[in-house]
Amino acid sequence: MSEQAKAQGRDLVIAADFGTSGVKLAAVDRKLAIIASEVVSYPLSFPAAGQAEQHPQDWWDALGSGIAGLAARIGNLGERCAALVFSAQMCGLVCTNRDAAPLRPAIIWLDKRAGTLSRRMNGGFPSIAGYRLDKLLAWTRVANGAPSHNGMDPPAKMLWVKQNEPEIWAASHKLLDVKDWLLARATGRFTTTADSANLTWMMDTRPGREGWSPNLAGRLGLPLDKLPEIVDGTSIVGGLTASAAVELGLAPGLPVIAGAGDVNAAAIGSGAMADGELHAYAGTSAWLSGFFPSRRIDIFHSYGTIASSVGFRPLLIATQESAGTAFAWAARLTGETAGDSDAALGALYEDIGEPSESDPVFVPWLAGERVPVDDDRLRGVFYGLSVQHDRNALLRAVLEGVALNMRWAMSKVARQKGVRNDLPMPLVGGAAVNPHFVQSLADALKRRIEVREPRNAGVLGAAVIAGAGLGWFKSVEAAAPVLSALPARSYDPQPAGMARLDSRYRALDRQRSRLLKLYR
Repeated sequence: MSEQAKAQGRDLVIAADFGTSGVKLAAVDRKLAIIASEVVSYPLSFPAAGQAEQHPQDWWDALGSGIAGLAARIGNLGERCAALVFSAQMCGLVCTNRDAAPLRPAIIWLDKRAGTLSRRMNGGFPSIAGYRLDKLLAWTRVANGAPSHNGMDPPAKMLWVKQNEPEIWAASHKLLDVKDWLLARATGRFTTTADSANLTWMMDTRPGREGWSPNLAGRLGLPLDKLPEIVDGTSIVGGLTASAAVELGLAPGLPVIAGAGDVNAAAIGSGAMADGELHAYAGTSAWLSGFFPSRRIDIFHSYGTIASSVGFRPLLIATQESAGTAFAWAARLTGETAGDSDAALGALYEDIGEPSESDPVFVPWLAGERVPVDDDRLRGVFYGLSVQHDRNALLRAVLEGVALNMRWAMSKVARQKGVRNDLPMPLVGGAAVNPHFVQSLADALKRRIEVREPRNAGVLGAAVIAGAGLGWFKSVEAAAPVLSALPARSYDPQPAGMARLDSRYRALDRQRSRLLKLYR
């Protein structure tokens, strides 16, 4: 009997969603009900300006701790568990040897050390939007996009290691994203899914030609033999190895599903899976995302579709750098010491008073920006400050500033053919538990925002992928009605809020081009 057949008699999957600061785990049943959940944090290191790293072993240790926590809540977890599935932060780089042991700390998505290298890698004469024309044509034709200028995409990070740490480069057997390393550690097999592969900009995403592109890899000077095999997100990568099973407290041979990156998992977990439906995410960063029937790209505003982890279905991603990051920064700025958790930030922003036209305007470019302008050199701004402004005015400005920045991205994304601008927009991510922010976003976007299980979209999306792989659903899309039926809290745009934010957006629009020039 196959592992998949054995799994049919079990009723839970363990889904683990690895973020920047910690992992969220959930035991999810066949009806997508979360039976138990755990959150385990892990460290984030900033060894130098523009650098951000984590130790992969910390991810693995957190996974083991979280599974132990689930087992304490569900006494027969091992007997009921049908599969283990991951989603994870994307655009990381883990250099490993043949045994999947990391050779250096992981360079994660936040890292911009390769920004200058990336601009040099992309540029040349003649250029369009900072890209040499022949490079741009090759990348967009084959991969439907191009590496970002800010150095956050994997190819620039790979080249940085190749140039600055040649001994690590020479010893690297495989170059993996975060989820890919977790899969390798769990099963001993080196694999990736199309969403992560696409963001290396060495994957051909043209329909019927999906796979690694020797031409694109050759242009970058990166060897394809250091990249893992591309598999579908619903596939069983392998069974849990004996050593991994001992470390995690699960059965050897337990099926491990390929899963997806965090954006892909959240898109599924949001329930907005029809073509042209969009959802918004606001956690550490922010994004607008949705599935489309064909590839889309907007080079001038730095977004497009990537091949998703299941069936290569095009998934539009328009990412912005700061959302919850800005909220936590403002908390520290105003002397808050309770921490950066959703609960602590929710309490801080609970009693900040009513927004006012006289509040300062905040631009949340604390870590640069990606959409609709891709530039790691940009920095955040308060303008319109006066001696009359107090702590609460600054906090209100930060909430509205993130919402208006997302409106800026939406103003470009909404132009895409097939976007359903007439539908309510699901919002997921930790910031969705802050009603002040959600109302600001509804007013800024002028559309209803719906919040369902905002902290659990990643684990639910991963669970859906696993469920489709195990035969619990006919397809990933077949689970959409189940997710959409979850209880929702709706936020309708309010006339006064829309008028105020319209005024502030126009004022911001007049200043934005000047602010951009300050950092270039």
